[in-house]
Amino acid sequence: MAATIKTYEEIEKMRIACRLAVDVLDMITPYVQMGVTTEELDRLCDDYTVNVQKAISAPLNYKGFPKSICTSINHQVCHGVPSKRKLKNGDILNIDVTVIKEGYHGDASRMFIVGKPSIRAKRLVEIAYECLWIGIRQVRPGAYLSEVGAAIQRYAESKKCSVVREYCGHGIGCQFHEEPQVLHYRNPKAEELVLQPGMTFTIEPMINAGKRQVKVLPDKWTVVTKDHNLSAQWEHTILVTHEGVEVLTLRPDENQTDLVF
Repeated sequence: MAATIKTYEEIEKMRIACRLAVDVLDMITPYVQMGVTTEELDRLCDDYTVNVQKAISAPLNYKGFPKSICTSINHQVCHGVPSKRKLKNGDILNIDVTVIKEGYHGDASRMFIVGKPSIRAKRLVEIAYECLWIGIRQVRPGAYLSEVGAAIQRYAESKKCSVVREYCGHGIGCQFHEEPQVLHYRNPKAEELVLQPGMTFTIEPMINAGKRQVKVLPDKWTVVTKDHNLSAQWEHTILVTHEGVEVLTLRPDENQTDLVF
């Protein structure tokens, strides 16, 4: 399992792209309201990325993906294709954004709650967020990458949730998806990778309220839970540093030193 070590110059470009990804999610937040279509959210994000940030929406036409962002609602796990579907009261929504600037990628996703959610939906969104940060807390030079997934799985299952196994985090840089694959569960057969300063990758656990099994819809993109139970996901792009970890897509309202569960 190879993983590229980024130079100082590459890391600086990654920081810029990641800040832009966060900026897109901040921009779209007030538009996530009852009655808006995910297609309209996609249009707004793409327009902002291209015309304001002078950057590129990485998902558009990536392996044939037809839109600029992914929008996954309720029991949709990931890769949801924006459409004319209107958001309604109680929906939970993941918006996944990847921006390319000066040849480097910044990748982040965030959960949104529309109106008043059920207690179960709100708690799942919280657990998924906690899983993300528990995974991030495992990152430090000299640690095994497998510790990330093992910690996430332990926590999710302790909360009676399950972790999707078919999709994972990934290395990122001048390519959208690079090595290594970042599993969000413990796989004793996976090749061990020792983390080193300069590695950049995403952590993006998909947490289901019910069983972990998923399927792909006929659009060949949207992934849903087989049992139709809710799913939630948050994503950050992170950098392994000499001291530990830097969250490149940290939101203004987040403080990585405070987020301990």
